[in-house]
Amino acid sequence: MVEVSDEEFQRLIDQALTELPGEHAKNIKNVAILYEDAPTPEQRQQLALRHDQTLLGLYEGVPLSRRQGTTRLLPDKITLFRLPLQQHANTGDELKEQIKHTLWHEIAHYYGLDHDRISELE
Repeated sequence: MVEVSDEEFQRLIDQALTELPGEHAKNIKNVAILYEDAPTPEQRQQLALRHDQTLLGLYEGVPLSRRQGTTRLLPDKITLFRLPLQQHANTGDELKEQIKHTLWHEIAHYYGLDHDRISELE
C-alpha cells in the first residue's frame, strides 16, 4: 500500500488528467473531478456492491450519449476513491498509473461507454 498526502493525491489526479491521450479527456465539460477517501454507504448500496467489492472511481451524471441536445444540466461528477486506490498500489508509480487508468475509465462513462465497451478498448 502506498500512502500519499491529500495534496500529493490531488497533484497525481491533475497530472493524470493532462497525460490522458486524445482529445476526449481535454474536451470534457461541466464535470467536477474530485476525490474522497472511500465510497459512501449510499453509493455502495446504489451500485449494489457486495462487501468484498472495491470501488476505485465513480461517474455520476448524464452521459453525453443520453443528453439528446440538453445543455442545461447540473455538473457531472467523477470521484476517485483515495484509500482503495492506495491499497491497490505498491509503489508511487503504480498509484500514478492506477489513478490515470481509473480516471480514463470514468471519463469513458461520461462519453456513454458501458463496461463491456471499456473492457474492449482496454
